[in-house]
This record gives sequence, C-alpha cells and structure tokens, in this order.
Amino acid sequence: MTGPPRLAVCIVTHDEERDLPACLAAVAALETRPLEVVVVDCASRDGTVRAAAAFAPPAGVRFELAPLAENRGFAGGMNEALARSTAPWVLTLNADARPAPDYAERLIARAEESGRRGLAVGAVTGRLVRFGGQGTAGGAAPRRRLDACGMRLLPTWRHLDRGSGEEDRGQLARPERVFGATGAASLFARRALEDTALDGEVFDPRFHTFREDAELAFRLRERGWEVLYEPAARCEHRRTNLPGRRAAMPPEVNYHSLKNRYLLRLYHQSRPNLLWTLPFALWRDLLALGYVLLRERGSLAAYRWLWANRKELLARRRRIQARRTVPRRAIDRWFLRSGLPLPAEGGAGGGVPRPLPN
Repeated sequence: MTGPPRLAVCIVTHDEERDLPACLAAVAALETRPLEVVVVDCASRDGTVRAAAAFAPPAGVRFELAPLAENRGFAGGMNEALARSTAPWVLTLNADARPAPDYAERLIARAEESGRRGLAVGAVTGRLVRFGGQGTAGGAAPRRRLDACGMRLLPTWRHLDRGSGEEDRGQLARPERVFGATGAASLFARRALEDTALDGEVFDPRFHTFREDAELAFRLRERGWEVLYEPAARCEHRRTNLPGRRAAMPPEVNYHSLKNRYLLRLYHQSRPNLLWTLPFALWRDLLALGYVLLRERGSLAAYRWLWANRKELLARRRRIQARRTVPRRAIDRWFLRSGLPLPAEGGAGGGVPRPLPN
C-alpha cells in the first residue's frame, strides 16, 4: 500500500462463513485506494476465521484479521475494528453486504461536496437493495426490493429504514439529509466518530447488537453532525433481522432488541419529547410487554437488566446530554420528517461546520 489509507472498511463477523468470502471479494473490487480492511471476528463457531484468513488482498489494500475470544456483538466488535484502523473515512460493513465498486467513492464525493456547501458531514449512507427477490410474498415473481435508504424516526420511538421492503420503483431518488445511517453499509467521517465517542467508545457496548447505529445517529446529531443519503451509491444486502421474523430469531437477539429500545430513549429522550410522544410510545410499550409476557418470556430479563443498571445508565445519559451542541427541537423535527433537502450551492448548513477529513 502506497501512502496512508484513504478508507477503512470495518467488518464484524459472527458465524458468517457463508457470506464473508463474497463480501471480501466486493471489498477488494472497491475503487478507493489506498484502502485498509479490518475484520473483527466475535468468537465464531464455524469457518469464518478460516474464510477471512484465506482472503488475498490486492495491491493497495492492507488487511488485518482480529479473532476475539468472546462475542462482543456489533458494537464491541466495531469499536475494536475502529481502534485498529486509521483512515479518515470509515465504511462499516456487514458480512452479508455487497457494495458496488464505486460505492465508497460516491459516498465520499457526496460528503466532500456537501462539506463545501457548509454541512458538517458525519455520515453518508447509500441505496441498499435486497438480494434478488428477497422479501417478496410466497409464490410471487422475484422483484427488486429496497432494503435501506437512510433511517427515519416515528413518534412511537421506532427507527425504521426508509423504503425497507418496498418494490424498487425508483423512489427516494434524490440526495437528502436523513436522521441516521444503518451500520450495515455506511460511511463515517472519523473526526465525527472521535467527536461523539465516550471513553474512546464510538458504539455503546451496552447495546451489543441491534439499534446501536440509531444510538450513534442521536449522538452525531446532538453534536451538530449531519447524516446524508446518496441514492447513486448502491449496495446489496441480505437482511436477516426483520420484524416479521422475530419469532424465529435467536433469544439473545430478541433480548437485546427489547432492552435497547428503552436504552435508546433513556439516553436521548427529553421531557418535552416524552410528553408529546407518550400517547404513541406508551401504546407500543404495552403491546411489547404483553407480547413478552405471552410469547417471549425469556426477554423479561431485559427489564431486570435496565432496572439493575439504572444508576450507571442515568449517569451516562447526563454525560451525553451535557455534550449536546444543538437545541432539542433540531432532534425532535426528525420524528415528523423522513428527509430534508440538501442546501443549495453556497447555502447555509444544518449543523455546526467542522473541517472534513483530508
């Protein structure tokens, strides 16, 4: 590799032997150079580590494999990958994602152009589509489906991937500002990650798995960083965790999903937001509790964990809120909007301008 890396691709794996070889092949085809690739394996029980070790990086690519003795989840594994990389741009990638060769270049170009327009760009995500006909009804002819076109918030405090499961008809075709970006395949400015980190941790390890990208989106926005959507950047993604498949998901995943929905609100919900979203969120909370009592009693441990750790979690909330640099209304507007237009050339940005990485 000649010169310092421009982009770091960070991949966290756990039993990903089936998907990892094709993912690494797609990474090797990325146009961005110099490039560093870090794979952190979270105690896989299959041949994931062997598959990663067999990867032969092409010229201009530095590769590192870091097998861990324990499963730290996406959050802990990604923190390890970030610590082992140095590039100013970071592409977080799931093993079941296949970015197009120009994916990272298009995301970087969007970030740099928007930076010149006055935006403090912390992250950019692309147009993720599902493999083949994944997500179609039984017996229907395969149709291309969207997977994620940025993240949006609902007054119920759900965070959803825009366009998820919809037939790809060319909708969501304009670059926009969005609330957040999925960790499955999004670009982050390292300066933004370092600015929002607490105790050197970019992702909160208490989340382990699920919703950790939404929590990071809150911290980015609370510090004035923008998140953008670039539809010209395309990536395939074979999504596994879908709401309709909850009954088939491993108990540990469902436990973290339930725990993290409350953890997210504990960190980031303001009192005014609590009051106006209560009618929406309370109904959803009651439905979740009823479901857990009747169908998923193993997840009751999530409520016990939240109560047992309440003092530590409240202390972390105070630290997060003390670092806020934007008014609460700048966050609350995202509960009512799917996206916002980018500023015109020379227009004012929506955050606190910060220098972009070189």
